[in-house]
Amino acid sequence: MKPDYAVYGILDPSRCQGRPLDRLAGEAADGGVTVFQLRNKTGSTREMVRQARAILDVTRPRRIPLLINDRVDVALAAGADGVHVGNDDMAPEDVRRLLGDDAILGLTIHSNEEAQADNVGLADYFGVGGVFATASKNNPDPPIGTDGLDVIRRVLGRHAAGRPVVGIAGITAQNAASVIAAGADGVAVISDLFMRADVASAARKLTSAVRGALGEESS
Repeated sequence: MKPDYAVYGILDPSRCQGRPLDRLAGEAADGGVTVFQLRNKTGSTREMVRQARAILDVTRPRRIPLLINDRVDVALAAGADGVHVGNDDMAPEDVRRLLGDDAILGLTIHSNEEAQADNVGLADYFGVGGVFATASKNNPDPPIGTDGLDVIRRVLGRHAAGRPVVGIAGITAQNAASVIAAGADGVAVISDLFMRADVASAARKLTSAVRGALGEESS
């Protein structure tokens, strides 16, 4: 089954108000989230594997992919569906060598130069941004905005045609439609999902905005 990257939830223990990640994954899935990423910049390897396995107990019966940010070792140990890496992480060709062709590989793209790299074609999808300002991650570069997203998307189209583009950073139910209008196939969201008191309701609002912008009906 081909993954649906339309509503991409990033689970980060520092942005969940102390609530269990697996519980939040279930609530977000009930609201329409179609893919999850586990991001934990401070946790131990053992803790990340435990978190990933708990989330997989929720996502796998629903046939929703779980990806691990940066950590190929954690993905292998937990049996996750793939990884998402940036330019400071393991090279895509090394990820492929370790995880194989069936694993999902996501790649962060910040600029036109990165979009033209020789190895971009190894990725299954791209996280492009940061589109807007965000408090969820330290981004040293200024936001690229929806215009910048559109430009990078066009560059990627010439080098890795047919791979989905997911807008990242500062995206909410209120601005998600503008990201889709700029050519993204989906949006990746942390705070507007997992910092909300009612995660399922927040997910439904986000899903409705994204599906409407894509010209689809949310289920």
